[in-house]
Amino acid sequence: MKQQEPFQFTLDVIAYPITFVMLLWLIFAIEIRFGFSLNFLGIFPQKLSGLIGVFFSPFIHSGIAHLWHNTIPLFVLSTALFYFYRPIAFKVLFYGIILSGVLTWCIGRPSYHIGASGLIYVLASFIFFKGVFAKHYRLIALSLLVAFLYGSMIWNTLPLEDGISWEGHLSGLLVGLFFALLFKKQIAKPKRYVWEESDYNEENDEFLQHFDEQGNFIERVEEEGMQDNLLEEDHPITYHYIFKENKDL
Repeated sequence: MKQQEPFQFTLDVIAYPITFVMLLWLIFAIEIRFGFSLNFLGIFPQKLSGLIGVFFSPFIHSGIAHLWHNTIPLFVLSTALFYFYRPIAFKVLFYGIILSGVLTWCIGRPSYHIGASGLIYVLASFIFFKGVFAKHYRLIALSLLVAFLYGSMIWNTLPLEDGISWEGHLSGLLVGLFFALLFKKQIAKPKRYVWEESDYNEENDEFLQHFDEQGNFIERVEEEGMQDNLLEEDHPITYHYIFKENKDL
């Protein structure tokens, strides 16, 4: 049976990312329209009531600039996730939100941590490391592209600037690396040739039988000619001559 192509573009590849991004903008628009803030639903570390933010913090943003800076990378990375890692895409998103949120709750400063940046770091970290570990040429190319586009985000995992939840970024980076090590099934595997298999035997390889021990190509014209002669001997050809008299002479 022919193996199904692992990378196929369908409508859901972009439908889910667009829906998720639109939901973030809808929530922000509701906050602006009715003039209230949902920041209290963010993660507040080391406080039991702050655990609610594990589920809601990725959907809340402090302002339009905060939301805009998260929109593009979230859409790009989630689209790449659904295209290249479709079978486990929802697992990475759901468990990524939960685990990165819990880790942020454990190591974060006592303030509200909001925004989808933690999830963005989960996706960037997972896509980068999984491509390296999988050793598939397309996934490696994707890893290099992510490193080129978002490699500078690594600096935001360090406490270099006030007002940025570097704890959430670091949590997302670690969770993405953990997922890259954890998820091994349903990942596209590099194509293996016959000689790469563990049960490969050179003596049974018909292609190698055309070469001698020094690697020189062996022509089998003589053998083919002998076979043709044998066929002629087994089935001799008989010629019949018919003489017709010409009456005009």
